[in-house]
Amino acid sequence: MSKIRLSAIIFSIIGIVLVTQGVHFYDSAWSFPGNLFSDTFKADYPISSIPFMVVALLGTGIYMTFKLGFPQLRRVLHGIRVTRGDYDHVDDEGDLNHFKALSTALAATVGIGNIAGVAIAIYYGGPGALFWMWITAFFGTALKYAECTLALEYRETDSLGNTAGGPMYTIENGLGPKWRWLAATFACFAIICSFFTGNAIQSNTLTQQLYAQILTITGSDNAIMATNSITLLGSESNISLMHVIIGLSSAAIVGAVILGGIKRIGNVTSYLVPIMAAIYVMCALFIILTNYERVGESFSTIFTMAFNPPSIKDPAIGIAAGAFISFLNTMMMGVKRGLFSSESGQGSAAIAHSTAKTPYAVREGVVALLEPYIDTIIICTLTGLVIMVTNSWHLTEFYSQRIDPSVTDLKAGVLLTSHAFGIGMPSIGAQVVTVAVVLFALSTAISWSFYGERATEYLFGTGAISIYRYCYVFMVFVGSMLTLEQVWIFGDAALAFMTFPNLLAIILLSNKLKDLSSDYFEKY
Repeated sequence: MSKIRLSAIIFSIIGIVLVTQGVHFYDSAWSFPGNLFSDTFKADYPISSIPFMVVALLGTGIYMTFKLGFPQLRRVLHGIRVTRGDYDHVDDEGDLNHFKALSTALAATVGIGNIAGVAIAIYYGGPGALFWMWITAFFGTALKYAECTLALEYRETDSLGNTAGGPMYTIENGLGPKWRWLAATFACFAIICSFFTGNAIQSNTLTQQLYAQILTITGSDNAIMATNSITLLGSESNISLMHVIIGLSSAAIVGAVILGGIKRIGNVTSYLVPIMAAIYVMCALFIILTNYERVGESFSTIFTMAFNPPSIKDPAIGIAAGAFISFLNTMMMGVKRGLFSSESGQGSAAIAHSTAKTPYAVREGVVALLEPYIDTIIICTLTGLVIMVTNSWHLTEFYSQRIDPSVTDLKAGVLLTSHAFGIGMPSIGAQVVTVAVVLFALSTAISWSFYGERATEYLFGTGAISIYRYCYVFMVFVGSMLTLEQVWIFGDAALAFMTFPNLLAIILLSNKLKDLSSDYFEKY
């Protein structure tokens, strides 16, 4: 069966289920199989609440860590040497050098997940969720190495002379044509994910943060800032003329970059990523160092609440079940936001890394394993510590429901991070977060467009790329108008459905991957 026909069938099934069951059916990917059991059954057998997604992600990461001999520890220095250009050669096949390929992938991963994602994890799961983000990142590093090495090994050259790679090519070329249906499934959800996770979530957060900052200056008593309630996709959105202006401006900036193709994307991200990361990291470090006396206590709270968070007080489920459900909620929030932040196991970063100029697949794999360290272990940790040392985590739903019910002034997402930076740096803290949100969101949207573009080309050919690009730019504008809940729910769901085909391919090709690694490191 042709890929076009396969994609038509898959998109039809996705649409039918969406119309008949609603978006929450897809969101249940994060609660399956617990969503199949009654509350009474889950209270009696709390282990049934553990999502299969968590087991699959961490399980595959642990398996590949031992299978490949802990590459996230043994291959880091080699990855740094490759990234700085020690092995670059102008005649190597590919589109981008190692640094630009890493920058493009980092531009997609270093984004709203590092600002709003960490805050959301702490808001719902408490400080202990940050620990589970670390665990996800550590074992996810082995997944990032695996998926990106395989992407290089099985990449192709398209009709325009550009490299084309990623899990869809890994699945079809590595596992054989009989697995084309799985490759097409990944590509379909990659396109959906690019519109929501990589696009709408970014533009939505950017718009809300910019609007909030402008509101503090101008107030809402004018025609540009005044909001009106409009129903979009079944939810009420409060939209002003300023929301429209910001949305159109964001779409114009993203369009100007992505319409120039991967080389322009690589050039922009190779400059934008280091600058935006440096600004954010320096400001976060300043706040943490000026509150150094609370750092030890913050780490203690993180580790304690990772395994023993305050229990949900519900007489109907009992003390033991309540404690386990509380632990599970903390762990799942950390794993979910850790996956969103680092994209380990998701397969998206493999698409960017497949463009690298190198004759050795493993050489780009060791570059890719640096991502979770930069993205989650460093930047997400700094965000979490700023929230902790400024005691801003006291304004979370977790703190209000589990520790002090008298707290009612809650702040979620980027507003929590902005509040924390505002306390740490009263004069410019909130503005720093605003700048970071703008740069992070735009860079992520720019890089994710390439992921969806490669998936589109795989399914429909090069002729469909221009159509996809214009739809993507339009979605930047649409995303800025939607509610936060709408974009996060469907984005998380598409992310989960992308991950399963990629994890399966990694497991089935693990022996091939081990051989590639052994052969390469015998030489280098």
